[in-house]
Amino acid sequence: MIDVLVVGGGPVGLLLAGELRLGGANPLVLEASDGAERRTRSFGQRSVNGRSSQTLALRGLTPALETQQEAWVRHLAAAGQQTEAGDQISQVLKLMREGRVAGHFGGLPLAADGTDRDRCYLMKQHMLEQLLFDWAVGLGVRIEPTTRVVDVRDEGTSAIAELADGRSLRAGYLVGCDGGRSTVRKSSGFAFPGSSPTMTGRVAAAELTDPDMRQSVLRGPNGLVNCLMVPGEITTVDFDGTGPSDRDAPMTAAELEGSMLRAGGISATVARLDSGTRFSDNTRQADTYRRGRVLLAGDAAHVHSPIGGQGLNLGLQDAANLGWKLALVATGRAPATLLDSYTTERHPVAARVLRSTLAQVALMRPGPQVNALREVLTETLSFPATHEYFATLVSGSDVDYAPDSAQPLVGRFMPYEFQALASEHMRDGRFLLVDRTDSEQLRAAADGYDQVRVVHREVPGTEVTGLLMRPDGYVAWAAEQAESAGLAEALERWCGRPRVRTEDDTAA
Repeated sequence: MIDVLVVGGGPVGLLLAGELRLGGANPLVLEASDGAERRTRSFGQRSVNGRSSQTLALRGLTPALETQQEAWVRHLAAAGQQTEAGDQISQVLKLMREGRVAGHFGGLPLAADGTDRDRCYLMKQHMLEQLLFDWAVGLGVRIEPTTRVVDVRDEGTSAIAELADGRSLRAGYLVGCDGGRSTVRKSSGFAFPGSSPTMTGRVAAAELTDPDMRQSVLRGPNGLVNCLMVPGEITTVDFDGTGPSDRDAPMTAAELEGSMLRAGGISATVARLDSGTRFSDNTRQADTYRRGRVLLAGDAAHVHSPIGGQGLNLGLQDAANLGWKLALVATGRAPATLLDSYTTERHPVAARVLRSTLAQVALMRPGPQVNALREVLTETLSFPATHEYFATLVSGSDVDYAPDSAQPLVGRFMPYEFQALASEHMRDGRFLLVDRTDSEQLRAAADGYDQVRVVHREVPGTEVTGLLMRPDGYVAWAAEQAESAGLAEALERWCGRPRVRTEDDTAA
């Protein structure tokens, strides 16, 4: 019995499948490509930002993140010793190891404070995928590679995936994690409004005839060129006003040379080009993330410019938000209305990220007006409050799922003081109710919810006496007095009705 079909085995689909499995559901991941093909598409480096690193820490994945980043740092260090930019690369690697790389906003650098509050990790995407693949498979998740979905149907009581090999698979629910050109989204009737592309980006595994031509030009005559930070790769952004004409056509050396000249004013000869890909600032968002038994997550639900590196993390947070909810619904422990909160919570977050990426693209455009704007913004980023605003925007740590709540912690990610305790007790994906007062009322309210772990523990540095954390780390209920008012309602809202205890339970 398949509870959920997950279409797409990238980072979002793998995290979602693992969360579903932790929640007691039986998912099946359908991935169109094989591992080798995905590795050849792993261009650039990806940042697992502050909020996503905290999410993965709840599942005990911090050591794996550190191992993968260290492997990538060693690779960059070895390559950097052979380039003219060795000193520059060494400085960036030092910041990475110290946890002081927080990203950028339109090319304007943002610094972290060096603590694990907003720690981010840099690595190739296939390295993150391998990490999540190992974790998900270790939980018992089944993954079918080279399995392409060509159509999806919602039959009211189940969802059907039609496969290219002629098979049909049925499950209670189906989630499209199959990227920006999602088959699931297109075949299920989701609207996808937004704005058309205005630029063409190119990334290629390539080398230049003259190594001295390897350089970065952030403010070129019509875009940017980066030949330094990822060894063996060349990235260009060409503000051509149209976007790629044919994203699937093989990239040629002449095409890459022309883009380097137009965008950065660099007249270079490409000696070798193994593979390449194109991207744009096409910016769109699905009208809703759920239609009946079909849902969307990651790039299937929203696409935007990769400038700023927020897309991966936006998708990971979709998966973290949806996984436990869908597991409860698919296994009959919560009503289907719980899934409505997925769109309600995640749609506004993505809309804000799309606005941010559009602004970052505008900041990257050539011209004296934009140059002046960048100078002004650079000055304002020297103010701590302004820097914090942009840093939290890029890291995703400003998300508030309940902005109208009378209790300011509700809807926000758990306070920092609780994160070590949560990482100790939430690896199995259960809710965590922290009771600092050893309250019989709190324990009684949670009785009947097997998916809620109650921990009595003193937590220094906070006045909160009780805190209920959802599996994704967001606060569902909080109290500053030794009472349980509102806890029963929060539990029923997020976990469904409690299981009625029987005499057998009592005897056990």
